[in-house]
Amino acid sequence: MARGVKWGCSYKKTTLIVCSVNIVIALYVLRSIYGSLYLYSNDDLVNAVKYTPDEISKMEEAIRIRRASEPTKLKKLVKQLKVEFGERDAVVELPAGVKHNLTNEIIQRLRSLSGNASTSEQREAVEKWRNEKLQEVKQSTNLKKGGNSTFLQEQAGTLLRALESDWAVLSENIGLWIPAEVTNPEHDDRPEGQEEQEEENLPGPPVPQECHAELHTDYDGVAVRWGLTHHKESAAECCQACLDHAKRAKPGEVQCNIWVYCPAENGCYSPDIYEHKNMECWLKYAEKPKLNFKDRYSEAYRNSHPNAPVVVPWAAGVVR
Repeated sequence: MARGVKWGCSYKKTTLIVCSVNIVIALYVLRSIYGSLYLYSNDDLVNAVKYTPDEISKMEEAIRIRRASEPTKLKKLVKQLKVEFGERDAVVELPAGVKHNLTNEIIQRLRSLSGNASTSEQREAVEKWRNEKLQEVKQSTNLKKGGNSTFLQEQAGTLLRALESDWAVLSENIGLWIPAEVTNPEHDDRPEGQEEQEEENLPGPPVPQECHAELHTDYDGVAVRWGLTHHKESAAECCQACLDHAKRAKPGEVQCNIWVYCPAENGCYSPDIYEHKNMECWLKYAEKPKLNFKDRYSEAYRNSHPNAPVVVPWAAGVVR
């Protein structure tokens, strides 16, 4: 019987073969990943720069229009104004001696005004002094020598800048303060559309003070003389009739102490059934006089009495 050949591999050979296969597979996988990344990056790069000449021209035109629309002149003007206002806002610090001299000159100018000078007059006087001093300092600076100014030549430049700067800041710096003039306008609390009413006077001669005349007033009381048949030319005569009635009254008789007169040419309203005409003079008596109506009829009253006017037309008075 022939001896057979033995096929087999040792442990070391098997391990070497397996490791080699794994390395080959790993290299293949890495190559595949790297290749896909490279291709993806190249595709993005191609797409990012792929513009037609027309598109590039439009983008350049848009950039040019955007730059042309920028307000460059306005920006320059704003910068210039900031510089100018910054220079104006800078407070010029004056020496103590200069401040003292300025204050004395302003005080002398204010003392030259009358004692009852208004705030506006004081401000005008100070502004006039400021303009005069400004011209004086300018002349001194231009001539390079002292004129009538009381300040030294080396202080003229500083003073000139101070006078030309913000006067409110300079006034505060030297301790000058003039209160603002307050105007209190008259407040008109009349309803909108209502015209101002002139002061009313009763027609005819003046009513004596003892009659205590009241316009747009109607007093209640017991009638001692009916006005329907008792007319007088004026309220003064009506009041005099009441005084005469009280004087002629006998002991125990009712004496007139209230008079009610109708001064309206078109007659006077009353809630009774009668038509009250101009110049009616009612003489009444009441132990404690009480008002019927005063100034205006209320809205509630006019709602229940449609014929009632707004203003009470009667004139009346209580004789004491």
